Amino acid sequence: MATILYNNRPATRSTRAFNSVLNELLRDTLPTTTEPAKSFIPQADILESEAGFELHLALPGVAKEAVKIDFQEGKLVISGERKALEVAEAKEGETQNAPHFRRVETNYGSFTRTFRLPDTVDVTAIEAEMTDGILRVRLPFDGKKVTKHHIEVR
Repeated sequence: MATILYNNRPATRSTRAFNSVLNELLRDTLPTTTEPAKSFIPQADILESEAGFELHLALPGVAKEAVKIDFQEGKLVISGERKALEVAEAKEGETQNAPHFRRVETNYGSFTRTFRLPDTVDVTAIEAEMTDGILRVRLPFDGKKVTKHHIEVR
């Protein structure tokens, strides 16, 4: 028989979510890096409306000139690079006052994301803009292509 535990005293219930407690416990035990990574995967959100899809990629600190968007073989390929800060390495026996990495939590390096597009997207009308570190790619539906059609029986 299973035992069900229930805290019927709200005053003694934890006010923090389990994830935040777990993150706090593990924060100092995770290994820290002192060198920037060579690549990363940006986070993406995909929205759909009647007009088409909208793709949002989180790319803070990436210049719009460093982003490349291509369409090939039914796939949208977004690639680019976020350059890490230049820091000088200390030579043996020398003391250096230049800044150096103590901990790196930001993602640096090159990135590539590939999205398979449905046939209903008009690839000639795709638009992209970068504002406030978010790349917004509009993928409008092709009005000539029909994805759903009801045929009436006579």
